Amino acid sequence: MDYLVIGDSCCDLTPELKADPHFKLIPLTLEIGSYTVVDDENFNQLDFLKRLNESTEGAKTACPSPEAFKTAFEDSDTDEIYVITISEHLSGSYQSAVVGLQMYEEDHPDSTKKIHIFNTKTATAGELYLCLSIQELKDAGKSYDEVVELIEEKISVQQIYFVLESLENLRKNGRLSAVKSFIATALNIKPIMTAIGGIIQKLDQQRGTNKAIKRMVQLAVDRAGGPEKTADMLLTIVHVNNPERAEFVKEELLKLAPFRRIVISNAMGVATVYAEESGIIISL
Repeated sequence: MDYLVIGDSCCDLTPELKADPHFKLIPLTLEIGSYTVVDDENFNQLDFLKRLNESTEGAKTACPSPEAFKTAFEDSDTDEIYVITISEHLSGSYQSAVVGLQMYEEDHPDSTKKIHIFNTKTATAGELYLCLSIQELKDAGKSYDEVVELIEEKISVQQIYFVLESLENLRKNGRLSAVKSFIATALNIKPIMTAIGGIIQKLDQQRGTNKAIKRMVQLAVDRAGGPEKTADMLLTIVHVNNPERAEFVKEELLKLAPFRRIVISNAMGVATVYAEESGIIISL
């Protein structure tokens, strides 16, 4: 095999990418109170959402160990490895990968493997976008150094946006006050969020999910430079157990601008924790 992409389980790969031997996921662990589950191929999204809704405690995530990354490097049969993790501002996954690489290099000083860990400054749909971009570049015959350079360039300009149906888990985790959560719920206010430098920020808000999605789509197209720029762009959409909403987002995007390629994927466990039922994330 000529290359391997190692991602954490916030990459939200499509079923096709999960089946592709060029991709390997190292799972985070999800926690709701005393209940713990590994975010791997056995993750049951519907069961987890049910537990999340019924719990008075917020769900949390725990990053993979450095040893998990080290083992993945050792087990790989390729000399060309790219590592994609969630933003270092949102999880310790990136740092675990960095330490895992240091451990690998200490134990294998004569290794010829080329391993690059990207500081993605993104998550979920943004990670999927980067994984697909690496696949496209390798399919086009790009070298290791070219892939690293081009992906770093994409990270510097990549955009991510999301609209959440529920703010309840954020409230349970203490990341949103009960008063703000109540007001937002009572008034059906949906914030439109982005991540700048890997740090989450609010761009706007609308009353009602459909209005928020339409505003998110407009902001995404405008901030990308308009239809003339988007025509050459890859765009990814990740949803939490709501494929119909993902298709609605795609339709709204295509009303405003063309895209070279649009890929839709259902969230794995990490994005399910933070975006909750029917959450939508896009990246371009």
